[in-house]
Amino acid sequence: MPTGVLTDGERSAVQAYLRLLQTVQASFDLETGQPGALRPPAVPPTVLAEAAAALEHAGLTGNEEAFFRLLRSWCPEPGS
Repeated sequence: MPTGVLTDGERSAVQAYLRLLQTVQASFDLETGQPGALRPPAVPPTVLAEAAAALEHAGLTGNEEAFFRLLRSWCPEPGS
């Protein structure tokens, strides 16, 4: 049973994931672009690299189930 306290590595992984998620969401925000202009999502390679390094440092590379369980426990969905 995981505790409510994250290790530094786990916290870094969650924060990097949230930054990555915000970057992707912003790239899909068509309200800030030209009307009618569709653009592909652009994620800077440094954001992806940061997330990958944080996951590796936390020992979560290749273990998405454990990572998302950790993420849900630290940052629950609204209304839950």
